[in-house]
Amino acid sequence: MTSLPRALFERTLAAVAETDALTLVHAEDLAGPMGPDPVGRLEVRSGERLAKVVTISLAVPQIGMDSHMLFAFTPPGSAVPHFTLDSVEAGGYLAFHLDLVPRAELASHLEYVNAAFQPLTPAFERAGELFGASRAAIGPRQYAMMSPWMLVHRADEERFRQVDGFVDDYLGHWASLLAKGLPDEVTATLADTDLAARDARNRANLFSREVDPVWANVTRLLGEATTDRLRETLISAEVPA
Repeated sequence: MTSLPRALFERTLAAVAETDALTLVHAEDLAGPMGPDPVGRLEVRSGERLAKVVTISLAVPQIGMDSHMLFAFTPPGSAVPHFTLDSVEAGGYLAFHLDLVPRAELASHLEYVNAAFQPLTPAFERAGELFGASRAAIGPRQYAMMSPWMLVHRADEERFRQVDGFVDDYLGHWASLLAKGLPDEVTATLADTDLAARDARNRANLFSREVDPVWANVTRLLGEATTDRLRETLISAEVPA
């Protein structure tokens, strides 16, 4: 039987694939230092509108872990946010993380906020009503690199089954941005931002060991070298040959 986190992940990946003609360019099973059996899977896809879609799944029933990460990266010079979903069962609880990752500083670019993020507000507010204060563990520095509309909650099984609706809302808005692009009058306000350079810095920080403690857990499963290779796959704008 497919777990709830995997089902959400697979449904979301299929929806992302509908936004672009994606090609699988790299896939590998992930094994750790404790034995040869795979405990996870890395896949990298690329498309015409999306520079790189990275998925990392880790499933270790012996320790109750079932974790699935999806990051859909827009091109380095694009102002369209990246899309991300984490879908997890660990330590006896279910959790998810859903967001559009800003490509420019929000406080100084109100037009960008209004076009790229303000439409998410109704879904964000509904999520607050449904999940309340059941926030998943995430530090202030991670918040600084994401958006204020980030959903990051723990949930019981009943509420977790309702996450699909929020994914539909966020992904639907993002897909519209991806298809139409941002209005010219909005992109003109971003002339003060080197989008590619900012994205490179933000990704390096977002996926750093210092900022995100999850990489320590991944290292225990996969070893340091493999973990750093996964981090580099997420940080780099390059697509594997």
